[in-house]
Amino acid sequence: MFRSIKQWCIGALSTVFVVGAFDGLAQAPDGGALFKAKCSTCHAPHKDGTGPKLFHVRDKWTAGGAKEGSIYQWVANWSAAAAADPYAKQVSNSKPTAMNTFPDLAGKQKEIDAIFDWVDSQPDPNDPANAGAGGASADGSVSATGEVEEDSLSWVWILMGVVFVVIIMAVGGVRRQLRNATKENDGQSVNEELSFSQEFKAWAWKYKRYVGLGGLVITLSLIVSLFLSLYSIGVLEDYQPSQPIEFPHDIHAGKNQIDCKYCHNSVDNGKTAGIPSVNVCMNCHKQIAGNTPEQQEKIAKIYAAAGYDPATMSYSGKTKEIIWNKVHVLPDHVYFNHQQHVVAGQVDCKQCHGDMTKMNETAKVQPVAELNKVEGNVPLTKATLTMGWCIECHAEKEISSGSLDSKGSNYYNEIHNRLLKDRKLYNKFLADKKITVKELGGWECAKCHY
Repeated sequence: MFRSIKQWCIGALSTVFVVGAFDGLAQAPDGGALFKAKCSTCHAPHKDGTGPKLFHVRDKWTAGGAKEGSIYQWVANWSAAAAADPYAKQVSNSKPTAMNTFPDLAGKQKEIDAIFDWVDSQPDPNDPANAGAGGASADGSVSATGEVEEDSLSWVWILMGVVFVVIIMAVGGVRRQLRNATKENDGQSVNEELSFSQEFKAWAWKYKRYVGLGGLVITLSLIVSLFLSLYSIGVLEDYQPSQPIEFPHDIHAGKNQIDCKYCHNSVDNGKTAGIPSVNVCMNCHKQIAGNTPEQQEKIAKIYAAAGYDPATMSYSGKTKEIIWNKVHVLPDHVYFNHQQHVVAGQVDCKQCHGDMTKMNETAKVQPVAELNKVEGNVPLTKATLTMGWCIECHAEKEISSGSLDSKGSNYYNEIHNRLLKDRKLYNKFLADKKITVKELGGWECAKCHY
């Protein structure tokens, strides 16, 4: 098989270059990757979720009388499309949650078409014709429920792996032929019947010490890699669900300097920060109806939820629930109390949520790299909302830069008085001129876990 080694090597290398050139020059938009990055949080090809199913959505818009190109504008900025197209306006009222905006897709019809083409290529799991296939596409990217799953290795990497295996085997064949030729020249006997596997076994046995050591290293590396990959399970940095009403924090908390606690009024005395009721919104928006059509449209949803008629300035009593999507979700076995952190610990909201006075986008789980850029934050290294992130903060965050009784709090004065009974321990705490959460028991398991 490997006697024409020159042709094998030339063919293999040519394949690699052709694949590389095709991948580098063609660069056709990957609809599946774009769908997972932009759409899969709320949409599925054949199943309604937070947003409607997207199978043949272009045909649906055309049949509904949408203006040409309206759907592409909708993907980039739904509110602009709703203002320009009656059909888009009708679609915007079909779901209680508002769609996210994707300004990076504005004017990029090719990328949007790639998403829709990929969606339209997915088989319907409810179709009897697809019963045996489990509703999966050719690359296994869709589950039986029509939800998107992680892709396996792309065909390019698989092809390159096969090519490299062929090259390695071809080089091994050359080496074998050269060795046999050398033996023949030296007058030694040559056994042409030995297979590659038999030769490998003989070689491995000859160098068993090195093969065993190499096998141990590879095995340990695989085990370590496996355990390290487990740390990524459940890590949701950058998670950003859509919301029924887009709330610009930079306008409310930044430009208008509304205190966070005005809306999240239970943060000082409760476990959760709380979601403001529509009545809290109406305290201001009863007088503020918005200056632009986009603002007026959003505020109109608040009026609808409150049952308020701005024309007559009266309440009808017919309210409508606003269904907000939760952003920060902790496991059931984890206890977190906002009051304990905000009041006792005096942790600023920006330590965990980022500088909301500068955020126009819908709230999301801020990556730790972004949180570290906020002035005044304790710099951390572990992923946001992970256990490592919490205990690292407890180790770094100081409760007091000095004696605890200087805090002027009865809670800390009591701890201070108790610590005075063990002067050696207290002096140990003050050795670095500060007292951290960890030193006061912040690393005890029962502090955070039931």
